Amino acid sequence: MTLPATPIEFWFDFSSPYGYLAAQRIDDVAAANGSTVAWRPFLLGALFKLTGSSPLLDQPLKGDYARHDMARSARRTGVPFRLPDPFPFSGVAASRAFYWLDGSDPSAAVAFAKRAYAAIFGAGRDLSKPPAVVDVLADCGHDRAAAEAGIADPAVKERLRAAVDSAIERKIFGSPYFLVGDDPFWGVDRLPDLAAWIEQGGW
Repeated sequence: MTLPATPIEFWFDFSSPYGYLAAQRIDDVAAANGSTVAWRPFLLGALFKLTGSSPLLDQPLKGDYARHDMARSARRTGVPFRLPDPFPFSGVAASRAFYWLDGSDPSAAVAFAKRAYAAIFGAGRDLSKPPAVVDVLADCGHDRAAAEAGIADPAVKERLRAAVDSAIERKIFGSPYFLVGDDPFWGVDRLPDLAAWIEQGGW
């Protein structure tokens, strides 16, 4: 039994290299299983405060492994990969830009997310500041003045805060993190299991 009507929630942080890798594949995984994707950026930093964790590349031993594995995983899937400088960085501006677009045109928000991820981890660009994010929005065809105002809009800031609160409430702790109904899948390496879960109706 398949679960075609169950959407996949894709939770990610724009500063997450593994989120970038997942963003290349999640729509195809969903389409192959008759599902849809709800893209949901949030801020890992807020979760780190709760879990006592830290950015992966800052962690002894794990950080060195992750640097190797991220580049290897990108080569495996044929996507460009380059860590931006500085790294880690704040994904606040990019996340606000997403929610500004998502309020009126979710498809435009997803298109921006893909373009932003490509700029960050495909080209190594620094998108930690609003002007750099506005550049990407302009590349997507959005008016610069409207984009600047959108990122600074208190209502948009509140949407991001609400997303972070929702992530905490739903016990989301990493990026990428997927939800199919109430079932969680953490990490880009769980995409095959996620696809099988939808195809088989769970187990």
